Amino acid sequence: MMRREWLELRTEEAIEPDLEIVDPHHHMWDYETVYGRYEVDDLRRDTSAGHHIVETVFIDCGANYLENGPDHLRPVGESIYVARRAEETDRTPGAKIAAIVSRADLTLGAGVREVLEAHVDAAGGRFRGIRHSGASSDESAIPASRPQPPLDLYSQPEFRRGATVLADLGLSFEAWQYHYQLDETLALARAVPNLTMIVNHLGGPVGVGRYEGRRDEVFAATRSGLAELAACDNVVLKVGGVGMARYGMTWHHDALPPSSDDVLEIWGELIDWSIQTFGPSRCMFESNYPVDGETCGYGVLWNAFKKVSAGYSVSERADLFAGTARRVYRL
Repeated sequence: MMRREWLELRTEEAIEPDLEIVDPHHHMWDYETVYGRYEVDDLRRDTSAGHHIVETVFIDCGANYLENGPDHLRPVGESIYVARRAEETDRTPGAKIAAIVSRADLTLGAGVREVLEAHVDAAGGRFRGIRHSGASSDESAIPASRPQPPLDLYSQPEFRRGATVLADLGLSFEAWQYHYQLDETLALARAVPNLTMIVNHLGGPVGVGRYEGRRDEVFAATRSGLAELAACDNVVLKVGGVGMARYGMTWHHDALPPSSDDVLEIWGELIDWSIQTFGPSRCMFESNYPVDGETCGYGVLWNAFKKVSAGYSVSERADLFAGTARRVYRL
């Protein structure tokens, strides 16, 4: 749960407030969830609080599915809902929701084309691809993604057939898995080399359950998996997710939220390694809000990203903060 009153106990003046940012990963709901409600007014509150956020990308979160009709078409309700919110951001000052990534069940194989075309029709020119989460576990302490996918989801033949349809339509795929599943993501990237794949949240280094207290070991395994993925030209990396409790973050138990320096003390080395491994033109910083708001403030996250990237060139930083997202999502 994101607790704004607690997060606001720690505020930081925005570093380099004129640096242009495209936030390529946020969610939205118009009802209460485990992360609270997050609507246009909440997004505006965060994106206008000091950093120069000009555009955003909505990412699948199971919001506002259709309540009637065939089950496989119900996720189209999410594109309908977000397209209306995006139109609202077009009419008002501040960051614009420039692209929509929703969900379609790739295990439909060739049949997923109907769902993808329905998303395209519903999203008002903003639909760019889907996320079909594969983050899974055989341990209850490690939360699985919706709707409890099997550990080998990305290897299933029908899933890969669906991924091929996605690629043929020129749409992208968001890969959300845990670090111990990166071999599955790698195999998918190799099996469908013309599919643009965006690996979410630094590859998913879990820090709870049997991985609690094993951060060095987990980070080493994550680096190994990401290094192999970096060899695939069709893969890009989202650098974020660092506030999620499932990553072992416990700041929400502290009296004060973390500072940007606190964030970098844990994440700085892995972030810098990831950028060097993939290259700035294949990395994009992300807020993952409001989920990262479990433990970390929006402005603090962007200050951390600005600090860790300070040694990169102007053009490299332009990619990390906006350029890569614009190319990948065709903004």
